[in-house]
Amino acid sequence: MSANPSQIRILVVDDHPLLRQGIAGLVGDQPDMSLVAEASNGREAILQFRAHRPDVTLMDLQMPEMNGLDAIVAIRGEFPEARIIMLTTYDGDVQVLRALKAGARAYLLKNLLRKELLETIRAVHAGKKTLSPEVSYQLAEHATDDALTPAEIAVLRLIAAGNANKQIADQLSITEETVKGRVKNILSKLGANDRTHAAMIGLKRGIIEI
Repeated sequence: MSANPSQIRILVVDDHPLLRQGIAGLVGDQPDMSLVAEASNGREAILQFRAHRPDVTLMDLQMPEMNGLDAIVAIRGEFPEARIIMLTTYDGDVQVLRALKAGARAYLLKNLLRKELLETIRAVHAGKKTLSPEVSYQLAEHATDDALTPAEIAVLRLIAAGNANKQIADQLSITEETVKGRVKNILSKLGANDRTHAAMIGLKRGIIEI
């Protein structure tokens, strides 16, 4: 993992060793890039970033101990100029927006790594921001949607966990009528046919997680 000054120095963060190996192989073939460190979760990522100060960090979204979003916030809190690319299997528009607000410079789907990773690293190193076309499509599709309120998200989360209206009312200390009103709003805002459909949409878009 040695680097010369002209190379883009890269930190890769992912809890799957095979994915890290694959990225190491891609990067290792590039004369202008060098992998300087690896980490398997967000906490390790912070320590490795401090130790190596990489030019570009590739950050997985879902990891044990500390997820990628929290790691980005922590790293950029110490190093505001950190250039971080979010790697994920999730293309939900809400997840993307969270990552961009946290400070990610790019959002790349793992199934496109071989096709887009190297170009994305070079673009981010050059100071640009970039999104996969699929991700851009998701953002555009929902750009004018009426967002769910925190109260509605709380209800949707409990719907996804299999709770009936009465159970939701009890858990949130609200009336059943209030729950019914929120469910109606959720279905309308998400364009969902029923409660199950709403839960599926919420999970796909990253509004809620199981």
